[in-house]
Amino acid sequence: MLRYPPSFATVFSASSHVVLPVASLLVWGAVAFSAVTWGLRWSATGTNPSNTTAAAQALPEVDVSAAARSLGAAPVQAAAAPTLASRFQLQGVMAGGPDAGAALIAVDGKPAKPFRVGAVVADGLVLQSAEGRRISLGASMDGAQTLLLELPAKK
Repeated sequence: MLRYPPSFATVFSASSHVVLPVASLLVWGAVAFSAVTWGLRWSATGTNPSNTTAAAQALPEVDVSAAARSLGAAPVQAAAAPTLASRFQLQGVMAGGPDAGAALIAVDGKPAKPFRVGAVVADGLVLQSAEGRRISLGASMDGAQTLLLELPAKK
């Protein structure tokens, strides 16, 4: 008697008895895994509001500066505002009489520029006079002297 290989219908009917229970087991396993995962997520984030207020009230006040000192931080010194005289550096003077003359002045660390008597040097300051090795700055030409600058001593 000759034996032929089993037909497709025979193999499919025989394997369906195995495939169906395995597939069902895999699907129900995925459903159970998903349910457990979501249940753990909800339980972790679902806190009672009364517990959070009690925990917030129980925390002590923290002195931030004391904590910083204990960790070795140095105290921060407030940067001093520059004085009016420190903003200007007189680099040259050309005297030319009572209402004439010019000065070479560096303002706020920028390169020096020439200013004639009567010119505005900075906000609210006018070059009032240029005499010898010094100049005077003020709010206006005829106003009171606000600042007196002298050339540095020769080396």
